[in-house]
Amino acid sequence: MQDTKKFIGARIREIRKLKGLKQSELAELLEIDPKHMSKLECGRCFPSFDLLGKIAQKLDKSVSDFFVTEHLQPRKVLTERLVEKLNQASDDKFQLVYKIINEIL
Repeated sequence: MQDTKKFIGARIREIRKLKGLKQSELAELLEIDPKHMSKLECGRCFPSFDLLGKIAQKLDKSVSDFFVTEHLQPRKVLTERLVEKLNQASDDKFQLVYKIINEIL
């Protein structure tokens, strides 16, 4: 349960930052206390479903977007999953992934 709160909070923070909003700006848009916004993003409390809907609306997302948290797993877990996927990839896809990663990094 604790991890769920942290992941949802981290996802709210991630989407907020992608939209270029400060935490205090989102709190103001939502008409909530900035301290409450901080607690939500730190995973110290769950947003109510109504508040989650308002957050989604203000960030132009659907509520379900806040539950897409697989990429927020610890680095070790993500590395293991990535290696597993790479091992299963065809040679062509493996080379494509390599090119993409090489360009990004």
